[in-house]
Parts: sequence; structure tokens; C-alpha cells
Amino acid sequence: MDILSIISFVGFTGLVAFIAWYATKGTDENSAKGYYLGGRSLGAITIAGSLLLTNLSAEQIVGLNGQSFTEGVLVMAWETLAAIAMIFTAIYLLPKYMRSGITTIPEFIQDRFDHQTKSILSILFLIAFGVVLLPTILYSGSVAFSTMFDLPTVLNISKSTVIWLCVWAIGIIGIIYAIFGGLKAVAISDLVNAIGLLIGGILIPVFGLLLIGNGDFFEGLDILWEKNPQKFNAIGEVDASIPFGTIFTGMMIAQMYYWGTNQSILQRVFGAKSLKEGQKGMILAGFVKFLIPVIVVLPGIIAWHIFNGNLENSDQAYPALVRKVLPGAYLGFFAAVLFGAVLSSFNSLLNSSATLFGFDLYKQYFNKNASEKDTVKAGKIFGLFLALLAMIISPFIANAPDGLFSYIQQALGSLSVPILAVVAIGIVTKHVPAKAAKLVLVGGVLMYLMSLLIFQPYFTKKALDHNEMKSSRFLKKLKGEKAIKYFKEINISEEDIPAYIKKVRIVEAKAYPHFLHIMGILFVLNILIMLFIGKLKPEKKVYIPKITEEIDITPWKHAKLVGVIITILVLSTYFIFK
Repeated sequence: MDILSIISFVGFTGLVAFIAWYATKGTDENSAKGYYLGGRSLGAITIAGSLLLTNLSAEQIVGLNGQSFTEGVLVMAWETLAAIAMIFTAIYLLPKYMRSGITTIPEFIQDRFDHQTKSILSILFLIAFGVVLLPTILYSGSVAFSTMFDLPTVLNISKSTVIWLCVWAIGIIGIIYAIFGGLKAVAISDLVNAIGLLIGGILIPVFGLLLIGNGDFFEGLDILWEKNPQKFNAIGEVDASIPFGTIFTGMMIAQMYYWGTNQSILQRVFGAKSLKEGQKGMILAGFVKFLIPVIVVLPGIIAWHIFNGNLENSDQAYPALVRKVLPGAYLGFFAAVLFGAVLSSFNSLLNSSATLFGFDLYKQYFNKNASEKDTVKAGKIFGLFLALLAMIISPFIANAPDGLFSYIQQALGSLSVPILAVVAIGIVTKHVPAKAAKLVLVGGVLMYLMSLLIFQPYFTKKALDHNEMKSSRFLKKLKGEKAIKYFKEINISEEDIPAYIKKVRIVEAKAYPHFLHIMGILFVLNILIMLFIGKLKPEKKVYIPKITEEIDITPWKHAKLVGVIITILVLSTYFIFK
């Protein structure tokens, strides 16, 4: 970076911090509502910005563009289909949640089932946050900064040292924002960063298309479309990361879990000043989510064209494109925006972790007579501990095997399937007992992990052995002379290597159902188990939802109409890109 880049980075980051501090001066951060829900004062635009940046971080910006570099536009499903889940949540789930005046999803589960079910759910959330999500966010953000701005060369230190420095820098600032500022500081800074991310994120593909078209944006778009038709097919084949059939099964399960039950997401909406504002904020975020592939998918395809598909690692696509096309004057600004995106996901999860521990565990098992101030304090201390643990774990993720990002998404399925099943049954039934929910929360996790770690490797290896093939992961690692020697031994000519690797991938894909299909199957199974138990031993005490008077629960009258329009737009993309 040059001096102008450094000044713009520090300046924009400082501006966001000042705005967040100024906006939270009047909020009582020692009360539960003030710290956890921003004093229930958040408007639609603030909620939308916070939702988008809570979701969008370095692992998505870099990871999805890396996937689109290799697979094309089909990976947009992770973004566009989220809009449908957000609309369903806003119209159907949000009124039920906010009518009860709940602070956390586990609190809703306690009202519907019992406190033990709530505790199990809270622990599952905290495990996901502390062991998987927080370290991954820190690590992926650090890798993005290190690669994009070549920090080892700039600072003249090793790559591993740069990762440690970045992890701790992001972590410490995240702690200050989330632990000492509460939700409102997080949400306000999210709004400012969301604006910057949208502006900066759009600049990357714009400059990329200008480069392709020799200064003509539309000429660049035409060239990209005509020269790379295979990258604009949204219908995934059987060996793709998202086979087309999975968008009707596990993909929607994953989306509904994330947007309909995930505490770090819904906490932003629970902080709304009214149901109407919460619905408007979530639907607005859903519309922008439909457009987000311009930032997280299109640049990867542009990078494929510019670099002729020749990058050592697909995850280098986005940072390499930034270095190639972004003028030096904008680098500092974009660094600050990306920093804000990483920081947002980190401190949002940290704030939610403090909320879960304070409300759902500390007050229940450690200090039943705790005041609001004591509960908030305990949550902050736990959040600090969780952040430090994540900062220690994070740099060691560098030693994990290839495909970590994809593996993490699969691992989180172990939580999303049973949690969504329990919340769904809790909403639509009144007689299913707590024992059914507890069985599914524990058993559902175990069933998924057995599928992922035992059955899938077994059946995949069996299919490969039957066809006398090595795994695609093994073939991917072959380089240079080793690759030439291996393919010569199995009588595969150089021109036939891509077709052979494709054949291996198809064998692997057909050996065992895709993990998203497994999620769909297990979701239905979990629902049937709970309904069966409810039929055999129904809860005698009928669940009656409570009604709160703390906020206005009048729904937004245009929610359904706008929701239908956005849904049609999302579905139309599959008719355009086929």
C-alpha cells in the first residue's frame, strides 16, 4: 500500500468508529434491552445494513468468488435463494417471534418446551460460534488481507506471523465493538460499513469489465458472456458443489436455519422498534441479497477470464482481481470496507454469544437471582473468553486439510437440521413434548455426523475401489512430474486428463447422496420422530403463546406483495442462466 491507501484506510475505519460511538451515547448498555437489543430502537434501514454485513464477510467474498472462478454462476444459489428464506421469515416467523417479545431463540424454545431444551439449544449455538464460526471468520479475514495487499512483503515478515497479527488485530477491535459497545454500536457500524461494502464491492467488477472491454463497460460484459458461456449456467450437474436438485432439499433447509433461527441474525431484527420496521428491514435486506452476486460471484468469473483460469489456488481469484483492476487511490478505502465486513461477522457472533450465555445459561444455572446489570456483565466476560479462545485457535486453521470452507459448511449442517426441526415443530404444534425436542437436538446432531464422517467416506471409497480410481482430492494434489508419471501409469493421455478427473468426480458424487440431500432427508426424519413421540405421549399442558405489549406488533401491509415480487425475481434467474 502507498501512503494514500494507508491514510484512507485509517480515516474510513476511524469515521465508522466515531459514528458508532456518537450514535450509542444515549443507550444504556448496562440494561439487557440496551446491550442486547439496542434499546429496541433499530429502524428498517439500520436492520437491513446490519443483517447484510453480519452475513457477508471475508469467507464469503473470497470463498464464493473462488467457487465461481471454478464453477461459475451456479454458486449464486447461496445468495439468491437466501432472499426467499428471508421473506418467509419476515412474513411468517417474525410476527410469531416478536409478538412474544423474546430476546433469543432459545428463550422461545423454553416457552414452548422447557428450560433444559433451551439450555441444550444454547450450548449448540455456542459450540458453533466458538469452535467453528469465530475462528474461521478471523482466519479467512486475515488470509484475505495478507493475500490482497501482500502484507508479508510490505511488513517484511513471514506469512504465518502476518496471520497471527491480523487475527489478533481483528479480534481485539471486535471485542471493543461487541463487548463494550453492545448491539447498537455493532448495528450502527454495520450500517456505515454496509454502504461502503456495496460501493467498494461494485467497483471491483466495474473496473474488471472496463479492463476486459478496453474502457467500454458493456463491451466487457458482452465479451465475458460470449467467451465464457460455461460459467453462466446456474443448473449444477451431479458433481457440482450445488447440484440442481439440492436447491429443493437441503439448500432451503440451510437457508431457513440461517435466516429463520440463527441467533446472530435474528437478534438484529429483535432490536427493531416495531414489527413493521423489523419486516421492512429484513425484506429490504432480502432484495439486496438478490443483487449481492454482483459482489460475491461475478468477480470470480471476471477473474477466470482475465487470468485465463491460471491461478495456483481458486481462493486467490478475488484478491488477485483487486490487485489487478483497482486503482491505488481506492485500495485503502476498500481495505477499510473489507475490514468492516470481517469485523461485523466477528463482533455480531460475539455479541450473540454474550446474549446466549447471559440470558440462557448464567441466569439459569449460575446465578438465578442475578440483576440485569449482573447478567450483562457475565455475558461480556464470557464473550471476552470466547473471543480470546477463537483468537488462539484461529491461526492453527492454516494446518487444516484442503477444502476447509466447504467442510465447515457441511459440519454446520449437524446443527442446522435438528435446530430448524425443533423450532418448526415448536411453532406449528402445541402437543409435542419437550422430550421429543431433546431427543432430536442430540440425536439429530449424531445422525448427521455419522453420515458425514462415517457413511460418506465409506461408500465413496468403496465406489472408487470398485472402479480402480484414486480420489479427486488425491488427483488435485498431483503436480508436475508426479502428475505426468501417475497418469502415464494408468494410461491416461494428457488431453484426456480433464475428462478422467470429471469421471472420478461423478463416481464420487453418485456413491453417496450430496450433503444437502442428507440435510433434507434428516430434517424430514427429525420432524417425523417428533410428531411420532407427540402422538404416543402428547404434552398434557397445551402451549399458549404469550403476547407482549412492549412494541407495536402491527405487520407491514405491503410485506406479502413485495415478498412475492422479490421471489419472482429470484426464480427468474434460473430461467436466464441455463
